[in-house]
Amino acid sequence: MSLLATLPAAGSYHRVGAGMLPSAFAVSELATASFAAVGREMARLIQAINLSRNAPEVSIDHRLASLWFGYSFKPEGWDMPSLWDAVAGDYKAADGWIRLHTNLPRHRSAALKVLATQPEREAVAKAVRSWSVSDLETAVVAEGGVAAAMRSRTEWLDHPQGRALSRDPLIGWQGPRYVNLRDRPRATADRPLAGLRVLDLTRVLAGPVSTRTLAGFGAEVLRIDPPGWDEPGVIPDISLGKRCAYLDLKSETGLERLHGLLAQADVFVHGYRPGALEALGLTRAKRDELAPNRIEVTLDAYGWQGPWSTRRGFDSLVQMSAGIAHAGMGWANADKPTPLPVQALDHATGYLMAAAVLSALAEAASGNSIMHAHLSLARTAELLAVLGKDEAQSAPITPATTDYGTATEASGWGPGHRLNPALRVGEATMRWDLPASKLGSSEPVWPLNAN
Repeated sequence: MSLLATLPAAGSYHRVGAGMLPSAFAVSELATASFAAVGREMARLIQAINLSRNAPEVSIDHRLASLWFGYSFKPEGWDMPSLWDAVAGDYKAADGWIRLHTNLPRHRSAALKVLATQPEREAVAKAVRSWSVSDLETAVVAEGGVAAAMRSRTEWLDHPQGRALSRDPLIGWQGPRYVNLRDRPRATADRPLAGLRVLDLTRVLAGPVSTRTLAGFGAEVLRIDPPGWDEPGVIPDISLGKRCAYLDLKSETGLERLHGLLAQADVFVHGYRPGALEALGLTRAKRDELAPNRIEVTLDAYGWQGPWSTRRGFDSLVQMSAGIAHAGMGWANADKPTPLPVQALDHATGYLMAAAVLSALAEAASGNSIMHAHLSLARTAELLAVLGKDEAQSAPITPATTDYGTATEASGWGPGHRLNPALRVGEATMRWDLPASKLGSSEPVWPLNAN
């Protein structure tokens, strides 16, 4: 079996463009390599489903790949909402630094309850100063919030979760089985994923990046969120090419509708922590019953084994936990945590998830068994930590007008322009049939042409 396990070697794809995102780590190299993983697995799939006699060439624009690790959408005449809640951020505690992630109301309430303070940044900062970082991290997590103390790389590698993570592969493949792929007569070398139904149950940011990537090659992506859910700072960036619908999965009717959608899906991508799907009654056995021929890919924050395997987390928190922000602080000669210039763990994991989907599809099309793929932000952080940095690429990469397409995208919030694609695989260049749309703007049904 040739399921994706590592990043492609540099010589296996054609690279153009230069520059780097300034960082202590090889962020731009990670961007290009993760796009290359998508390209390599797409090339394998194109051959496996007989859309090309020869292996298509994979071409990546290094500069654009780096820019896609940031915001891909530039509004025209309006501003995107702020990514961060007013309380979210890094705070100095009694013995170090801690990051509070308060973008979601329940996470904000948990942190404020523990700190017994008002939702004002100065008040929070004052309250945090009386805590040790370890005690505050533990207390916020126990209350149902999310927080991360800043650790060095040495401290993380010696931490029980860091040690557990060292045993995780980059992509964990589990549960081998044979599947029968549905015919997709609309698939072409130009749009190799046309007609592929992708059910997306993910949140910020890695999961949505993976399904946005699949949509870029023609897949029909249906994203499901609970009623009223919103992520205003990122949705214009990552809902590109998707239909977005609301379903209440805690209701019998909503769960039944999800069952129907899953039964018709070719790919199921989700970001539920271990045990969460089972709590909804969607056990592995139930998913196999509903959709025996599906490809399934999932992620979590801190890995799939170890004491933190069920812990909630986000890119910025994993950077604090895994020593990335600490190393950045030394590199920048700064007096506070210095994160990556972009949310590289999210983006890289998202592209690796998309590559895993393509890898499983290629194996299934070749008559081989496939498995479910498990990824995590923290395991991607370990990849970044050891990835070689090209010191010759010294020119900093910043977006220019020419990096964006000339066509206006009529997003659900207003007009704007999208970054030019960074990846080409033979005749297939990433493009999106639908503009970015607001959550809940579509019905929870597959389009009639999704075949």
